[in-house]
Amino acid sequence: MLVTFHTKGHANITMFGDVAKELLHLMGHSGTVPSAIKAEDVPRALARLEAAIAERKRAEAAEAKDAEAAGDERGRDDDAPRKVPLSNRALPLIELLRSAAAEKNDVMWKS
Repeated sequence: MLVTFHTKGHANITMFGDVAKELLHLMGHSGTVPSAIKAEDVPRALARLEAAIAERKRAEAAEAKDAEAAGDERGRDDDAPRKVPLSNRALPLIELLRSAAAEKNDVMWKS
């Protein structure tokens, strides 16, 4: 499933459903598709998402540092594809939410 987010004044953002639902949960939403966030609630949802992403980045950095300090090479495969962090996947949605907050627009999404 794909989920498309849209608001006035910004390009639509489409992402995989599992990622979209995870980001919706981080914003404090139930994850229901389709649904929406009213304009007056967008700044709060944006703040929650940014805080959650920042916390995840700190945790991931700490784990990487601990693994490096321990010399943990188990399971490391330099040829294996690297996983795209949720913080990177969230960037387009964060930009859409910032635009919606600045222009006081609702944010809607559907599959």
